[in-house]
Amino acid sequence: MIGAARSGEPSRVALLGAPIDMGASRRGTLMGPAALRTAGLPDLLVSLGLDVVDFGDVGIADVADLADLPPPKANHYREIQRWSRVLARRSYELAQTGAIPIFLGGDHSLSMGSVNGVARHWREAGHDLFVLWLDAHADYNTPETTLSANMHGMSAAFLCGEAGLDGLLGDEPRARLNPDQLELFGVRSIDKLEKDLLRLRRVSIVDMRAIDEFGVGVLIRRVIDKVRARNGVLHVSFDVDFLDPDIAPGVGTTVPGGATYREAHLIMELLHDSGLVRSVDIVELNPFLDERGKTARAAVELIGSLFGQQIADRPTPSNAITPDH
Repeated sequence: MIGAARSGEPSRVALLGAPIDMGASRRGTLMGPAALRTAGLPDLLVSLGLDVVDFGDVGIADVADLADLPPPKANHYREIQRWSRVLARRSYELAQTGAIPIFLGGDHSLSMGSVNGVARHWREAGHDLFVLWLDAHADYNTPETTLSANMHGMSAAFLCGEAGLDGLLGDEPRARLNPDQLELFGVRSIDKLEKDLLRLRRVSIVDMRAIDEFGVGVLIRRVIDKVRARNGVLHVSFDVDFLDPDIAPGVGTTVPGGATYREAHLIMELLHDSGLVRSVDIVELNPFLDERGKTARAAVELIGSLFGQQIADRPTPSNAITPDH
């Protein structure tokens, strides 16, 4: 059983920035890694007792283009192909060290590389990698179904092996997920053809109506129980537009009605308690659209909860407050 680190064993975290914004419709997410660092992410993780190594930002200046034919509806395909190849290799290498990689984005197209490399590592280790996609969007379009041709909306579909971007990784090994290893959570914007494909693949979707009806505690525990029952591990792909725009205005694709501050922290605390999280993406933070760092600070606080920070100590049964007190 994969679980939390043993008592006394140092928990190691590897930070890697991916300043990519070619996959989105609005530029600016390339400043996301710097904003997350400026908002105090490395120091916060260190304060939680983690051994943190920041590997800086990855780049693609020295990466040669491949000769495959680009899909007709995939904007900036060549640039994103270079990013994906580099990130697939670097994420695999970081996962191999035993550290928990945290990929600082950058738009959500970075997950085509980061998740692939981590999935490859865990496949070799004999464990299924499940991906919790905390996002307002499903990102399950293909070049055939997309309305915008923006590749950040194709990342989840690519990871599950959908056709259309088959040459994206070149010679880098591709570790496809089964659709039942993808958990879409907090979704509230899905295109028509995208929805049809998700239904056909029977991908698990927790939309905001389900959250309103059942609460995030019940629904995130279902995900945790599913992963644990299959002796799997969990990658959290956290798009900041998962949050309500009042909390996180610094994104290029805001959708009203997102997760509240309290709901998001509860999700992260329950994920931490599970001991299953082995890698993380933080994506779509656009500091150019933010309000005095508000979104960056919220993202850092949530990652803190994911790694063990608690807002307040919870009383134990022996000292719990009762109606008589």
